[in-house]
Amino acid sequence: MSLTKVNPSRPYLHYAPEKNWMNDPNGLVFFNNEYHLFYQYHPNGTTWGPMHWGHAVSRNLIDWEELPIALYPDHHGTIFSGSAVVDWHNTTGFFNDGPGLVAIFTHHKETDSGIVQSQSLAYSTDSGRTWIKYEGNPVLSHPSNPDFRDPKVFWHDESDKWVMVLATGQTISIYSSQNLISWVFESEFGTNIGSHEGVWECPDLFALKIEGTQEVKWVMIVSIGDGDGLAYGSRTQYFTGWFDGKAFISEHSEAKWLDDGRDQYAGVTFSDIPEEDNRRILIGWMSNWRYANQVPTEGWRSQMTLPRELTLKEIEGNTKLIQHFPEELDTWFNHTNQIEKTVGSSGLNIDVEKGPIYLALNTQCPNSGELQISLNYSDQTYTVIQFNFNEQKLSLKRSKSGEVNFSELFSKDQELFFRDMTDLQLTMVIDTFSVELLLNDGEYALTSLQFPDESLKNISLRMDTGEVSMKGVIKQ
Repeated sequence: MSLTKVNPSRPYLHYAPEKNWMNDPNGLVFFNNEYHLFYQYHPNGTTWGPMHWGHAVSRNLIDWEELPIALYPDHHGTIFSGSAVVDWHNTTGFFNDGPGLVAIFTHHKETDSGIVQSQSLAYSTDSGRTWIKYEGNPVLSHPSNPDFRDPKVFWHDESDKWVMVLATGQTISIYSSQNLISWVFESEFGTNIGSHEGVWECPDLFALKIEGTQEVKWVMIVSIGDGDGLAYGSRTQYFTGWFDGKAFISEHSEAKWLDDGRDQYAGVTFSDIPEEDNRRILIGWMSNWRYANQVPTEGWRSQMTLPRELTLKEIEGNTKLIQHFPEELDTWFNHTNQIEKTVGSSGLNIDVEKGPIYLALNTQCPNSGELQISLNYSDQTYTVIQFNFNEQKLSLKRSKSGEVNFSELFSKDQELFFRDMTDLQLTMVIDTFSVELLLNDGEYALTSLQFPDESLKNISLRMDTGEVSMKGVIKQ
């Protein structure tokens, strides 16, 4: 793919609006050979404001076309987060000929008596290009709860009905419906389970097979908004367990973290990916509420993560959510070079071309010492990924990565602790303003923004003591 038409002050691979503010992904759905990405959008400024639904489409998950705004505020309020589904069998009665798209979203209204959040519908008969709001909106409201938002809806085959998971303060409420219009409360999840450091937001619920088996478990994803004194700002937890069409039961009480970086939030998955594909694909918002309104971009603000294919794997008695970059990413790169070198204290330098970089490395884990990978933009600007094998810790250090002074949290190290492993496997995608790391074949993830004022010049690797044999590939 040619880089000549890409604005160097924008990301190459990651979706970002042409202008103004964006946050949570909404309404991820596949229909008529297109992936639809809707998102929280403020068309009149580069900071959070009255929410609309922005819209983009792609045929390959990487190249996105921005379309006109899909949903505008109305007398019920602004348009908060939600989901979209294909109504294959016209359960709503909205469609005369064939299936169509239905968006289920939160109306947010600030009144003299307080905040009112309710769930509403819109539908499209032209593959999402135009939308008609349901005349009976809202379809679900609560008499007193001001946190009643972010509906994620899916069809549950076993119980032959639609299911909605909805963020309700510090819990997730589950509702069901035959037609997306009339909803029945089923259960509530979250009391005394997981992390409650901030408000619960942007839930998702789906089933996955455990790798190498026929066993199926359900995954509940819950994002946690920023709160006073939180070390990480906003972040995302997940739970594994079972769902019977009415209630989700977690097999653990502690939080499992989707990403150990600071810049993956509000991630949700696509609905209606065809059975012959059968992947579960997630996209998240690449930012953090602690500093999202201050990041130093001009004319536009925020980008999405790369899509992540999700699987489940049993590791040392625990069910873990595994993340991989999709195979479609390979089509973006023109050149692939093999790496087979010994890395010691004298180091190894890899020169790079302008544009995004895909780097996959494999080595045996030494018993001690540190491996340092440095992304070098200039002598003064660099990001460091450091493996401390004594402590089994990965650190991403971005205090020298470019502009960092807009937030005290931004310049602090990001860390993840990995289990005892014989081999180290690292996959990394570097774009204009971001680094996405997947460790141990996707068992761990760390997503991080960075804002250098120059393009990447080279990548250097160095062991502080001893040496390791390094194999891998770099794609440019």
